[in-house]
Amino acid sequence: MTIDQRTSGNGTRTALVVGATGIAGSALVDELTAGGWPVLALSRRAGAERDGVRWLSADLTSAESLAAVLAPEQPTHVFFTAWSRRDTEEENIEVNAGMLRDLLAALRGKPVAHAALMTGLKHYLGPFEAYAAGEMPDTPFHEEEPRLPVRNFYYAQEDELFAAAAEQGFSWSVHRAHTVIGHAVGNAMNMGLTLATQAALCRDAGEPFVFPGSETQWNGLTDMTDAGLLAQHMLWAATTPAAANEAFNIVNGDVFRWRWMWPQLAAYFGVEWEGYGEAPRPLEQAMAGRQEQWRELARRHGLAEPDLDRMASWWHTDGDLGRGIEVVTDMGKSRVAGFTGYRRTVDAFISLFERYRADNLIP
Repeated sequence: MTIDQRTSGNGTRTALVVGATGIAGSALVDELTAGGWPVLALSRRAGAERDGVRWLSADLTSAESLAAVLAPEQPTHVFFTAWSRRDTEEENIEVNAGMLRDLLAALRGKPVAHAALMTGLKHYLGPFEAYAAGEMPDTPFHEEEPRLPVRNFYYAQEDELFAAAAEQGFSWSVHRAHTVIGHAVGNAMNMGLTLATQAALCRDAGEPFVFPGSETQWNGLTDMTDAGLLAQHMLWAATTPAAANEAFNIVNGDVFRWRWMWPQLAAYFGVEWEGYGEAPRPLEQAMAGRQEQWRELARRHGLAEPDLDRMASWWHTDGDLGRGIEVVTDMGKSRVAGFTGYRRTVDAFISLFERYRADNLIP
């Protein structure tokens, strides 16, 4: 029997989604259940009950917790989307590579056919401590670029994945996304919900919707990744022999300039906007001290989440929009291998905002 033919004990393919309440994990659960997959959804806290999904709660930083929770399970396909932000890159490496290593160790002897790892463009841009600050490859970024000569937790995670795959006999894929937007609350890297929250606060205060980033980001080309497309890409690679044992970039497929996109987002929210001025105007400063404003706004509109810190990740959006370089990502490798998924980024934003409103997260 080949690894592509492996099934769990009940004769079916079973997906294990790690980080199942996050942006990418939530989209994967949606994609897998829509396709009829039984899903084991692993996170620290369980999400909403739904057909075809069984929630598993574990501390991803504890090898003992992972081993105990996964002991009775028989997943065939693993999708790892979790991460834990730490103060230094050495700590990021220790914790995040350790989580993946301990998870895969807990799956030894099980019918795992494929493990898919989500990373991102820090593979090309460098870690948070030296983000977009050192020597980098030219854009558009290609998967064949050599690693940067710096310590990076994405590299450490890849090495753990490669080692476990060689030892345990499963195939693997790595998915390098760029600024993922999707439906999740309390996530540290959600530009979609962050910008929606900014717009709601600005409209409430009668202030313009101000672009917080750099002149380069305002005027240069960029791209992004919709979480639903990322989920399709990860499932495609996990079930397509031609995609096995490869790293892939994954972005929507279009490019845009923020000087075009920003007015589109402002129009959706019905707010005036301001573009780049004489210098960046970071959200961490502009949105500081707004907790009480958000609580009052949430009370008036009956919103589901009154905690501003769970709605917005100002620091991460500042990092993406404040870069001094143009960032564009090549999708040629995926196209040649057969993946044809595409999203128009402005439509991805608008549909995401509509979902936030339907779920009563924004007014």
